[in-house]
Amino acid sequence: MKKELITILFVFTVINMFGQITTTSKPDKTNYSNDNLLPNEAVTNKVINPLQKVELDEEAILLYDYDGSIFSYDFDSEDINWTVKATDSNTEMCANKVTLHDGVIYVPFINGEIFAIDNVTGEAFWKSRLGNITDQIILKDQTPIINGGKLYITAQNQDQSSNIYALNLKDGSLSWSYKLDSPNNDIPVLFFDNKIFTQSASNVYSFDANTGKVLNQKSFEEPMHGKPVTDGENVFIANEKEVLFALSPNKLDILWQFKLDENQHNIKERIFCKDKKVYFAAQGSTVSSVYAVDSKTGTQLWKTDFKDDTIEYITEHDDTLWGYTRKGKLFKLNLSNGEIVLEIKLTTIPVSNIEFPDDDNLFYYYCDAGLIEYNLKDKEEIVYYMRTSLKDDIYSAYIKLIR
Repeated sequence: MKKELITILFVFTVINMFGQITTTSKPDKTNYSNDNLLPNEAVTNKVINPLQKVELDEEAILLYDYDGSIFSYDFDSEDINWTVKATDSNTEMCANKVTLHDGVIYVPFINGEIFAIDNVTGEAFWKSRLGNITDQIILKDQTPIINGGKLYITAQNQDQSSNIYALNLKDGSLSWSYKLDSPNNDIPVLFFDNKIFTQSASNVYSFDANTGKVLNQKSFEEPMHGKPVTDGENVFIANEKEVLFALSPNKLDILWQFKLDENQHNIKERIFCKDKKVYFAAQGSTVSSVYAVDSKTGTQLWKTDFKDDTIEYITEHDDTLWGYTRKGKLFKLNLSNGEIVLEIKLTTIPVSNIEFPDDDNLFYYYCDAGLIEYNLKDKEEIVYYMRTSLKDDIYSAYIKLIR
């Protein structure tokens, strides 16, 4: 008995000294899974510090550079506050986006790691890994979706399969998982009405967000490859070709479908809803277009064309639509009629999203030179932060103002 007590005390002391334990997670007992996770799909999590709400460092901006590192940059000191990189990734690629929730940054790395980080200090609360070092799972083009104490994300496996994972937000442990049909699941999921919506090959799924139980599965003729969005009533998702579908959230019935102009396709993540309208951008060989349709009926309200260029990105800000093209043309559209309010030919080509501070004359984006501050009043592009990595080929980057 004395020997057992000493062993227990020793283990307790080690835990207190290092403040972390690495454990292999299994789905919660009351949750669903269509398959037992293989070793290369398993989730391991390490708790470093108890998760807690953190005040925001509102003088900082997060830069997820395309060398695979994420860091906090201070506007006042014009210096880096902290930098975090994946543990063992051999691939230098940003590949993903980050989510800020209660002052905690949730960042997925391409090697399958997910960190929960204090936005002020850069210290980790917990680290999770999907898969293992030898058979890495790939996290690509993901945005961690957070709701109800869980983090939802999809991942691609090297064995030509993919999984959707729900992790417990407090420690990064596995809540539930589900093996999907296709390995090409590089679109963020949608949380709506206590359900998770995602696509895989030609199927669209809805899951119970708490348990992972499959509520509905609907098959389509073409592969689905669009980000699911909602207007608060229904769900909208595009296939990889030329059709946008409106689906009922409870049964995934098709309510209407909208076909793009001839030779246009590839909506992907260029889509959002606002005020019972769906706005999206489609790419084409000669003409790319931004569309607005009524979310109830699928009726086209307006369309704005961009000839001999490709729309790479759109977003909504202050009741206007902003975006840029592959050739570096930045544009601003009126949401009510699609009229071009502003059009600027940038000298630097964006490779990230656009962030808007409180100053209406400014916006930020990342390019191959680094962080750009654009002054609309003076029409100036200022390199606010010069990148230090030597990587030449650019895949993507992501920026986020702390607020």
